[in-house]
Amino acid sequence: MTGLSATADADAPMTHPTLRPLTIAVCATIAADWLFYGHAIGISFAIFVLVLIACTIVANPHLGSRPAALRAGVALALTLAPAMMSVNIVSLACGVVGAVFAILTIIAPLRTELQDRLSAARSLLIEGPFRLLPDLARASRGTMTTSMFVAWIVPLVLGAVFLALFVSANPMMERWLSAIDIHSGTSQISLPRTLFWFAVLSLVWPFVCVKLSVIQRKAAAQERTPTADASTETPAEQPSQLFGPTAVFRSLVLFNLMFAVQTTLDALYLWAGVTLPDGMTYAAYAHRGAYPLIVTALLAAGFILHASAVEQTPQRKRLVDLLIVVWTAQNLMLVLSSILRLDRYVEAYSLTYWRVAAFIWMTLVALGLVFILLRVVLRRSDRWLIRANLIALISALYVCTFVNFAAIVADYNVADCREMGGKGPFLDADYLVSLGPQAIPALDRYIAIRPDHRTPLTINRDDLARTQRAELNSWRAWTIRSWRLQRYLDRVDVSKTILQKSNRLDAPATSIQ
Repeated sequence: MTGLSATADADAPMTHPTLRPLTIAVCATIAADWLFYGHAIGISFAIFVLVLIACTIVANPHLGSRPAALRAGVALALTLAPAMMSVNIVSLACGVVGAVFAILTIIAPLRTELQDRLSAARSLLIEGPFRLLPDLARASRGTMTTSMFVAWIVPLVLGAVFLALFVSANPMMERWLSAIDIHSGTSQISLPRTLFWFAVLSLVWPFVCVKLSVIQRKAAAQERTPTADASTETPAEQPSQLFGPTAVFRSLVLFNLMFAVQTTLDALYLWAGVTLPDGMTYAAYAHRGAYPLIVTALLAAGFILHASAVEQTPQRKRLVDLLIVVWTAQNLMLVLSSILRLDRYVEAYSLTYWRVAAFIWMTLVALGLVFILLRVVLRRSDRWLIRANLIALISALYVCTFVNFAAIVADYNVADCREMGGKGPFLDADYLVSLGPQAIPALDRYIAIRPDHRTPLTINRDDLARTQRAELNSWRAWTIRSWRLQRYLDRVDVSKTILQKSNRLDAPATSIQ
């Protein structure tokens, strides 16, 4: 009886009718097109999540029960409420978590253990978007063709993501791509809309075709347990092909080549100072790349951790390790270039709190890449890597508590402003005042050289000084930083008093003369 059920499950993926779930997935994609394409996201997000869950139930009526559906509805109501109030990253994340939880609740009879639930969530969010083409190929052509195709999905998809980030970060790459006439001969076809449909269909597919995913995993688990021979005959399991050794190897080769182009451009224009094309400034080149390249490095770091954990054949392992080391080094160079880009941008547009935070964050990312490189070279464990990064993060936060960032930002902006003979822009006095009382010393230096700005800035400066003194009315508010600022204010007040007395004494003599 057990063997019969196992055989039926194993054969199910090959004979599973894909027309019905594909039709339902296309209907959900049409709804997404109507709700999202060319429109701002609002309540449409909550509506689409409800449509997605409804499509899942229609496509899989055999899964779940009425109590499970009730629990899923309560979870959806709670997690979609933030998105209906306001659309932001947190509310959208709550909606996604709610949709995944609802699906897991509906298929709860098949997923009772926590590990199974986490595996199901991973199949929906991580592996799921890559299942559309392999599942359709499996239903029509068989496992061998699918396995050969699946190993190219991760390299091509992640390669497209990295290319998009590089284009957004590098105006030179944007010029190269804009010179390519993609729409020639296809003027009647909207490429962005076609890509939108494919992306949505890929995201919807694992939710609609839940049965196929469950049966595949059950069949794979049952095929590994009976005998050792049976386990050796199933090396082409779909998830392992998707993120397996072949996909990792191809990805590393492709990504190293792509990153080499970006690294070369940065080496030429940022580090060597080669003249940029007409109409492009170093500030613009630096600003566009600072933050997208950090996102690129973070995505690359996650893939590096996965690639280093995938088992490779002895013949390929040494080459894969070399590719990992080279790509990690390129990512480190990418982060250093991002820091240099941000430094160039600060020189042109002054310093802010967020740009200081970006410097600190980029430094931590660079340090994390160094730790990853050491982990690969020294064969350290994941626990060692996590511990090293936690120590670095906690140490950075601890050191930052002793740093007076307001004074640093104010001092830098005043010293670098054009009025003081610096290379930066004209001083943004309003932002300087917004930094609070700690900016008073820098404000005093600026007021001393700008008599035309003396009256309004002096008023703002005196307001900040009064705020500082009001905060120190109680000994409970005493801190070393505020005490040092108060000593400075006292010295300045004494100097002003002496100067005023001297002016009053000199006034009669001047009038007599």
